[in-house]
Amino acid sequence: MGPATEHPLRYALVNELHARPSPRIKAPATCVFVAFKEPRDAANRDRSLDMAHLTELTQRHGGPRPDPEDSHFQGQLGRYQLKWESHTEFVTYMATTPGLPIRPFDPSAAAIFSQEWQLNAPGKRVAAVMVQVEPLPDDPAEALERISDWFTRDSLTAVWVLEEAAMIAGDFRIDADGWMRFALFVRPGVGDGRTGRLVHRIVELETYRAMSMLGLGRARGLSHRLNELEPRLSAIVDGMTDDSRPADDLLHDLLSVSAELEAEAVQHSFRFGATAAYEAIVTDRISALRETRFLGRQMLTEFMRRRYQPAMRTVKSNESRMKTMVERAARAGELLGTRVDVERSAQNQELLERMDRRADLQLRLQHTVEGLSVVAISYYAVGLLSYALYPLAETVGIEKSYLIAAMTPIAVLIVWWAMRRVRKSLHHADRTADL
Repeated sequence: MGPATEHPLRYALVNELHARPSPRIKAPATCVFVAFKEPRDAANRDRSLDMAHLTELTQRHGGPRPDPEDSHFQGQLGRYQLKWESHTEFVTYMATTPGLPIRPFDPSAAAIFSQEWQLNAPGKRVAAVMVQVEPLPDDPAEALERISDWFTRDSLTAVWVLEEAAMIAGDFRIDADGWMRFALFVRPGVGDGRTGRLVHRIVELETYRAMSMLGLGRARGLSHRLNELEPRLSAIVDGMTDDSRPADDLLHDLLSVSAELEAEAVQHSFRFGATAAYEAIVTDRISALRETRFLGRQMLTEFMRRRYQPAMRTVKSNESRMKTMVERAARAGELLGTRVDVERSAQNQELLERMDRRADLQLRLQHTVEGLSVVAISYYAVGLLSYALYPLAETVGIEKSYLIAAMTPIAVLIVWWAMRRVRKSLHHADRTADL
């Protein structure tokens, strides 16, 4: 099979499947992870600024220069193995170094991401995670005793993952230096690739949890706005049953409310859609860990059910409420439009009736005028004819009064017949013009 039969994107799409491999990590090791996001319109950000920020980091530590066209990068920066990825709304940096810091979760382990460099980021930090990878002690209870000093007990989560190949612990709290801590204890037989994938799932879990919960703040702001608009919409709907209130006024108010609702829908639709997508990824990452209970401690699914899912339900509830109000406004607009049409039809009918009455009066007036015209014309016609025929009448011995009496009905009939002919010809001309 020759190359001419290949789709031009086939190789590029297959290579994309292998473009972002998880790091290979051997215990003991320390992983530090940060994610940055533009506060507004992050999906349309200037990605060259992200690349410039990455280039600054690699140059500081003598690493290879990244390709400006790539959306991912891996390279050795001193003793750190760096992995960078560009996503739709954010960028992530994960640096892994062998060994553990002098003290558990010491900030010095994140020296590669200096405070100055982070302040120069083109976005704001939405996630900062530190993961310590250690061999699992022969007695798992020893690991539990160690983590009791690292994490807050009331929110501590500790689970077996991947059929007890490793144990993950964390409390989803931010320490005084701004890092969220996780501990990963792996059994001796777990390979470097599997350990790297576990670390990657941990940092992804926290990143997508943080990104999904950005929708919570938007949902709360939207709730206040909907609380202001809902009474106005209800008043408009109630006013539709009040015949004393003009429909045009109601329609003007409804258009104002509908426009504000549509503006809110446009403003929040992307964030709510992204929140749903990120929530699905969080659920997928937890499911992929195949967790089981570790020495009676809280599981990830339990923590998320109590602390995370209520926030997601709040987002969904406000999104649903917004859609419902938009639909209510649309239905109210249809009903109000129907009412306006009915009122206008009634007004048009009344106008037509008045026009009919006016036309009828005009017709009667016209008939009256025509009758008077017949009389007037006949009068003048009889007068003229009498003057013309009077000499003849004297010759034959007919009195003038008898002559006028005889001519009057004849003149009236002739004038009436002539006017009817004229009216019929005018009516025929009007119909021909209409056609």
